[in-house]
Amino acid sequence: MKNIYLYIFVFLLVAVSTNLFAQTIPVGTHSLEEYYRRLQLQGKLDSTISFSNRPLSNDALKQTDVFDPLNTVASDGAYKPLGPVSFAIGKGIFQILPISWQQQVNSHHPFGWNDGAMIPAKGYQTSVSGGFYAKFGPLSIQLRPEYVYAQNSPFESYGDDRAITELQAYLTQNYNLIDAPERFGNGSYSRFNWGQSSIRLTVGPASLGLSNENLWWGPGIKNSLMMSNNAQGFKHVTLNTVRPVKTPIGSFEGQIFGGRLEQSGFAPLDEKILSNSSVIYTAPRKDWRYLAGLNINYQPKWLPGFFIGFTRTFMSYGPDLEGVDDYIPFFIPFQKNRIDNGGGDDGQARDQRTSLYARWIMTKAKAEIYFEYGLNDNAYNFRDFIGSPDHSRAYLFGLKKLIPLKNNDEEFVQVGAEITQMSQTIDGLLLRNAYGFYYHGEVKQGYTNNGEVLGAGSGSGGNLQSFDISWVKGLKRLGLTFDRLEHNRDFYDFAGFGSAKGGNRSWVDFALAAEGNWDYKNFLFNAKIQGIKSLNYQWRQKDFTDSQYYIPHNTVFNFHGELGVAFRF
Repeated sequence: MKNIYLYIFVFLLVAVSTNLFAQTIPVGTHSLEEYYRRLQLQGKLDSTISFSNRPLSNDALKQTDVFDPLNTVASDGAYKPLGPVSFAIGKGIFQILPISWQQQVNSHHPFGWNDGAMIPAKGYQTSVSGGFYAKFGPLSIQLRPEYVYAQNSPFESYGDDRAITELQAYLTQNYNLIDAPERFGNGSYSRFNWGQSSIRLTVGPASLGLSNENLWWGPGIKNSLMMSNNAQGFKHVTLNTVRPVKTPIGSFEGQIFGGRLEQSGFAPLDEKILSNSSVIYTAPRKDWRYLAGLNINYQPKWLPGFFIGFTRTFMSYGPDLEGVDDYIPFFIPFQKNRIDNGGGDDGQARDQRTSLYARWIMTKAKAEIYFEYGLNDNAYNFRDFIGSPDHSRAYLFGLKKLIPLKNNDEEFVQVGAEITQMSQTIDGLLLRNAYGFYYHGEVKQGYTNNGEVLGAGSGSGGNLQSFDISWVKGLKRLGLTFDRLEHNRDFYDFAGFGSAKGGNRSWVDFALAAEGNWDYKNFLFNAKIQGIKSLNYQWRQKDFTDSQYYIPHNTVFNFHGELGVAFRF
């Protein structure tokens, strides 16, 4: 396996140079990512693009202007568009990037995910981004910083009116092991960060650079087990493909990175609650964290439209890094009996996770199915894995189908569904604790950046079932989405609520949303209106009786709204 990694990336580095315009579409860009994915299902986009190693590059999409795929700005814009401008006899390219303004509001408590640098907060929140892209020869610079402001209003906390034993369970069973604050401070929140910025050297299909961009790994649409835009982007060095590398046996895409993660600096609950109740809160080390990641996927020549991929990440504290093997740890064996297991996952004070994923697109049916299966705790040996294959597992599964309207090749009904299962199995409850998928004990901040999970927005232990139906045409989409979110089932079970109350009274959200995207001249609009009914909010067990499935006095209603606009130059 070690040699396979080396062969693939050496091949990428020595690939023949071409005149590339390796600009990227930021992960989570409303309308555009969805449009290109639908285009592939229709057979109108390169079927070797996996959509499992994002951000997408225009070198893969083969678009002159990735932000104007239908040429509506060029033909019907409010004024003559600037678009990509060439200079130095075609050796250089300059483009002003779209200015994006996103807003959201929560009426009762934080809700929502996959919103980048925005935080979980009650009240009004806004984000503004913009910048430019410049390229000369193999060198490119993308400067796209972001500014975030959140009202961050107070809301009913888990810590309100709790017994000391409940607060201790909240910390010891979960939130002493992960940097996931309930609220980001006691006042308004504002941050300026590098956003979706990068500087790169691109040769052939390979790109080496410094980046702060969000990454998305795997085929999921609502969630990803390993990398998503749920948290803000982090600084990293990356070596990745910008388009599929085609070989006699099929196509490959890949990425290797090493990055620096930051902690939020906030306690899991209000510090007054923790101190007044004499509850032990163990603050994590303040050292910076190093995250190394690997993602490789393969599209076999003999199975058009089918992709299989593999990811692996390692996280440790920066001061603990010593040699090259600590910075590039991907060749460490999976089975614990093959390594010095003196501490941590592999004999070192670090945590690791891995996943396998697959995606199959069927252009004749205009449909796709996909899944991802991840582990956060390696088996001792192969026999151990066979005996307990679901130990420490998490998974997601989804599908999407386009149904043409009246034989119209441009207008469809889109139907999609996805399930994400993050909670532990009976194996973890009764035999050996695997901890939550995003924390494992060695690195006390868990798999987070700035207080938010890097992977699935449903959170560690969170289970999500989602269904959507929409009308789509070009960049336009109008539809309904239904979500069922079970909050941190692992905490509910390990805190004793499940065993004491029958296991049926966890915190569950039922959310119904009307949402859409629309393009008009230079503008891209997105909006969502969502009502959320939260049953057993904050896992409250008061007024409990055996005959009730949910406890009536613990139900709350939350309104979540989003409105965004992007102006394309």
